[in-house]
Amino acid sequence: MLESLEKMLAKGVDNSLLRFGLGKGYLDLNDHLRATEHLQRCVELDPKYSAAWKLLGKALQGQGDVAAARGAWEQGIAAAQAHGDKQAEKEMTVFLKKLDRLNPA
Repeated sequence: MLESLEKMLAKGVDNSLLRFGLGKGYLDLNDHLRATEHLQRCVELDPKYSAAWKLLGKALQGQGDVAAARGAWEQGIAAAQAHGDKQAEKEMTVFLKKLDRLNPA
């Protein structure tokens, strides 16, 4: 699947859905750096994409960038709230609480 998505991107297709698919695919492979690259582009293309913010936070956390992960989830919560996406809002709130427990200030 990733190979066909990469081919689409190479042909000049670039949209939030394609970038989300690539980001999720690389995240599933624990390639946090490539996942971050695609998910960052995804939220640039569509800042309201709460599911992309959620995965971007996970990718950033996987790289050890706790501050950036927190920022992604905070922006994701705002996007989710703006669209009434209660499930995504709840999940990212839980991620932030876990982050606080793992990395107390």
